[in-house]
Amino acid sequence: MAAGVFLFVAVNAACLAVSGNLVSGERSFSIDYKNNCFLKDEKPFQYISGSIHYSRIPRYYWKDRLVKMYMTGLNAIQVYVPWNFHEAVQGVHNFTGDRDLEHFLDLANQTGLLVILRPGPYICAEWEMGGLPAWLLQKPNIILRSADTDYVQAVSNWLAVLLPKMKPWLYINGGNIITVQVENEYGSYYACDYNYMRHLRTLFRFFLGEDTVLFTTDGNTDREMTCGTLEGLYATVDFGTANNITEAFKRQRRFEPRGPLVNSEFYTGWLDHWGDPHAVVDAQKVSRVLGEMLTMGANVNMYMFEGGTNFGYWNGADHDTRFRSVVTSYDYDAPLSEAGDPTEKLLAIRDVIKQVPLIELPPTKVDVLITLVGNISGLLNTLSPLGPVKSQYPLTFEELKQYYGYMLYRTTLPRDLSEPTPLISPLNGVHDRAYVSVNGVYQGLLERDTTLVTNVTGQQGDIIDILVENMGRVNFGSKINDYKGLLSNLILGKDVLTDWKIYPLDIDGAIAAGWPHSDSQKSFPAPQKEPSFGPVFYMGTLEPNGLAWDTFLKLNEWTKGQVWINGMNLGRYWPARGPQQTLYVPGPLLRKNQPNRITVLELEGAPAHLRVLFMDRPQLNATAEKS
Repeated sequence: MAAGVFLFVAVNAACLAVSGNLVSGERSFSIDYKNNCFLKDEKPFQYISGSIHYSRIPRYYWKDRLVKMYMTGLNAIQVYVPWNFHEAVQGVHNFTGDRDLEHFLDLANQTGLLVILRPGPYICAEWEMGGLPAWLLQKPNIILRSADTDYVQAVSNWLAVLLPKMKPWLYINGGNIITVQVENEYGSYYACDYNYMRHLRTLFRFFLGEDTVLFTTDGNTDREMTCGTLEGLYATVDFGTANNITEAFKRQRRFEPRGPLVNSEFYTGWLDHWGDPHAVVDAQKVSRVLGEMLTMGANVNMYMFEGGTNFGYWNGADHDTRFRSVVTSYDYDAPLSEAGDPTEKLLAIRDVIKQVPLIELPPTKVDVLITLVGNISGLLNTLSPLGPVKSQYPLTFEELKQYYGYMLYRTTLPRDLSEPTPLISPLNGVHDRAYVSVNGVYQGLLERDTTLVTNVTGQQGDIIDILVENMGRVNFGSKINDYKGLLSNLILGKDVLTDWKIYPLDIDGAIAAGWPHSDSQKSFPAPQKEPSFGPVFYMGTLEPNGLAWDTFLKLNEWTKGQVWINGMNLGRYWPARGPQQTLYVPGPLLRKNQPNRITVLELEGAPAHLRVLFMDRPQLNATAEKS
């Protein structure tokens, strides 16, 4: 095996050495027979692809599945087109709703995925009649998948509808289809009719042009490769984890002596029949064999990456010794489950793809630098534009009609406090957390039921600010009359604090209006090199990459606070207390083509590194792996 690996690595290295001059803006996809690789825009290219069947997935979830495939590290997908799905009634073509193939291709293109198109006309795929429409059987003696006149006429009519729709989506025409399969595993069929295959080749060339890379796929036997291949169609092979990789690719080489190595169907799992045990393929075997093929420089499509569901009556069947119907689920033990959930197999595959240098892997994490805006005490003109309400004693949130979020209570120190002096909430009147600063310098906090005393120092006349956070009202039981703010007096040493200026803070309104990013031309404090303490605002931007998918924000070493993205309040973070470690960022919230504005209000203490992390999965437990 090792010798084979070294041979293929050498071949791949030769391919990588290739370079070409391409007219600016011109797109191309071709086969380099000299250096045994694909060329994309005249540069060596290796694809790592996964099969996905739009016909088995509701349109609503197409984007979700494609994004998950992209985030695993795939740069391409492989797609079947079931003829009977689009022409259930002869002459009536349906490309709308869940059958909107061009919308699916567009979503893949937006996501950054190239497409390997398998338009049949026969697809197998454990799909009803292998994708052939049942109305073909109205001709009682028709010989399917052959040069039979009636069959060829129906196929020609269908491809005259489908292929012109696909031509604009070819990569060379500005789309994302890089290769197109002619028929499917024809070598497995008894007919072995080369005239039929020649007719298909003529149709595909007529509708798609001479520059399109056309290919065939067949099983790993001489008989299948003999009947399934045809001059002018690039011959590829398919096999799973039980096969000897070197022997399988040697068979491809016997039929296609030069060009890239291609496994068009590398089986990550298998189908189920009613009454049989659920088929399972070991994740470690899949990842190991995948890694070996990629190291050889082979191009690999995983079948399936997500199977989906045989809705309605679309399941197929097998008949070897007896009739065996395929079950409704097409989960296939694939890396993405039937419901689109990542599995251990997906994680194992992702770890393999990370190690392959030829493939550009989408980032699993995006690190964003946050910059200091200022502490909350110095931003009151922005955050409380109507100014304070004056009161001898504290007023509650409800009395000031500020029902949620934060209010700031301000007064002055009544005397010098050269030694730490206790600030006390004697009646447990802080609802729910209070962050105490003197002249903008953080001193400590008070917390309902748990921390009723903190120490303060300062000079007479210094400004003392108490930022109070409403952490949410009681929703069950006898204590639902849950007022917020300072519900009773605070005592500093021997003095009752009075003469308050109370600032209702409209933080959400200011951020929704564009602050602080709209003030970015103003001079903010120089970046800090030490951790900061107390309530401080920070801002940053997540640069766009043309995509907008769900992500999860992690604030490593930050303490507690609130995050807004593009004006939307994501909620509280509190990793120091846990268990939740990440905040969910819905994909539709992110901008594809403009910087995404991040605003952070850290209440207690920000780290010196001032970085936040966008991740591809949540961490909802404090014991989760640290990044």
